[in-house]
Amino acid sequence: MCEGGPVNQDWEDRVAAAWATFDDHTDDRAADFRAVIDALVAELPEGSPLGPFEQACAWDSTGHSDKAVPLYREALARGLDGYRGRRAKIQLSSSLRNIGQPEEGVKLLTPELDASSDELDDAVRATLALCLSGLGRDREGLSLVLGALAPHLPRYQRSMANYARALVEPQD
Repeated sequence: MCEGGPVNQDWEDRVAAAWATFDDHTDDRAADFRAVIDALVAELPEGSPLGPFEQACAWDSTGHSDKAVPLYREALARGLDGYRGRRAKIQLSSSLRNIGQPEEGVKLLTPELDASSDELDDAVRATLALCLSGLGRDREGLSLVLGALAPHLPRYQRSMANYARALVEPQD
């Protein structure tokens, strides 16, 4: 059972294999890649949130944020949750920023800062930082990025975390 409904492992493996070939598709063959994803999606049960999610990812990855946005929204509306749901929120927020709607991305990702921690935490912070920057809130964005980076540094973790907090503290 994966987030969004029952899917067999064979289908999951074929989706993973399709994505593993993504870089083999040149820009002029982007439609071919999307057709592979569409064929896999056609195998899903009607109403599965995985279909619009995979299609959104394919459109997004081939440079069409505008076509990805409604598909990400549909996947979330159909109940996509868990790891893929979090990915959808991150990718939707990025796409919203790309089409000039960063404020929606901020609204979508801000609650994710308090969500259960996983390997996507830094992606949440990085994407939220870009959305904040798109709204002219660069200091807040930089604070998020430094806060995400600090634990990965071999030294200076405490200093960077303090600098990150200081960027958004009220000035005296």
